[in-house]
Amino acid sequence: MLKALAFAGLILASGPDFGPSDEMFDELKSAPTEEEANDVALDIWASWMESGSDAADLVMERAVSAQAMGDLDHARSLYDRVIAIQPEYAEAWNRRATIFLAEQNYSEALRDVNEALRLEPRHFGAWGGLGSVLESLGSKDEALEAYQQALEIYPQFSSAKRGVARIQREREGRPV
Repeated sequence: MLKALAFAGLILASGPDFGPSDEMFDELKSAPTEEEANDVALDIWASWMESGSDAADLVMERAVSAQAMGDLDHARSLYDRVIAIQPEYAEAWNRRATIFLAEQNYSEALRDVNEALRLEPRHFGAWGGLGSVLESLGSKDEALEAYQQALEIYPQFSSAKRGVARIQREREGRPV
């Protein structure tokens, strides 16, 4: 009995076994090629799809499918449910922010992307999303900072690179 209790204590003390590890982010930052960085980024995205709740994960899968099929209203409703089940789940906030961004509902997108970043400050996708929202709102300096923050985490992040290049070209008076 004591062995069982000690083992259970070890499991509880070890913390959750979901979400990206620090080592994954180290690999992402130091990957020598874009291809290797993209592979690590995909692993990180996959780990972000694990919330720690089977119920939230199931609803999340359905939400992602609905979003991929273009049913944004249904996807948003499902993300609302995921957030209700697991309010500390950064990826649900990030995914819902992408819907709000697509709908040009910038205030809601900004709220959700900021919540995602509060929960997971290393979320390069959320930093990129924040850059997109701020750029759409005309806040180019702040957008540039967000894209650069994404690149600090994921130096090969192509959409953040494009965002930086777009803003820099615009500042230089070149066509975007």
